[in-house]
Amino acid sequence: MSKLLSILIAALFATVSVSSFAAKHMAAEAKTEAKADKAEKKAEVKADKAEKKAEVKADKAEKKAEKKAEKKAEKKEEAKK
Repeated sequence: MSKLLSILIAALFATVSVSSFAAKHMAAEAKTEAKADKAEKKAEVKADKAEKKAEVKADKAEKKAEKKAEKKAEKKEEAKK
């Protein structure tokens, strides 16, 4: 009877140890996935900011070119008069 009890205790200990190891492994995997997701979101935000900045810069350059063209046209009209 004591041998059976020893075997049951050993089996219980093995089961608890394995489940504990599996739980730690799953938690570490979830943490790694969370870090990867966070890094991906950060990269997306950074790319969006860079894209918006480029759009603003292009808009400013376009406005500047339009103003320059308008001034040129005004100077031509003044020269004709």
